[in-house]
Amino acid sequence: MAVVGSVDIELDLIGWLQAKAGPGVVVRDEVDNNLLNELPTVQIQRIPAGGDDGFRLDRALVDIDVYADTRGNAIDLALLIRGWLMTELAGSQTSRAVYGRVTSSPPPAVRPYENTGLRRVGASYQIYSHPVS
Repeated sequence: MAVVGSVDIELDLIGWLQAKAGPGVVVRDEVDNNLLNELPTVQIQRIPAGGDDGFRLDRALVDIDVYADTRGNAIDLALLIRGWLMTELAGSQTSRAVYGRVTSSPPPAVRPYENTGLRRVGASYQIYSHPVS
């Protein structure tokens, strides 16, 4: 049996969201100096918080940022992602994980970014999962 925390939630969500968003969106864990040429980009990062039940259930806190050419495009994609996570990821299964409850706090909102050539909208999600048995 897999141990708690054995699911790389960043890797799993990158694949899952990339399939949802399609080839016109870049989904990854880190941004680089080529970001302006790869819009829209979705960045997924597990933040150092959350917890587990000591057995199998993981409660991950995940930040998801959307970078786009306009504020409206960033907001639209961030809201679409929120909908997918809360209505389609919750209760689903991938090859790596079984997903339970998904909540967002805070929900998508404009976040500052130093580069005026793009806009950033982000949200934090609490995602319950456990490894596939």
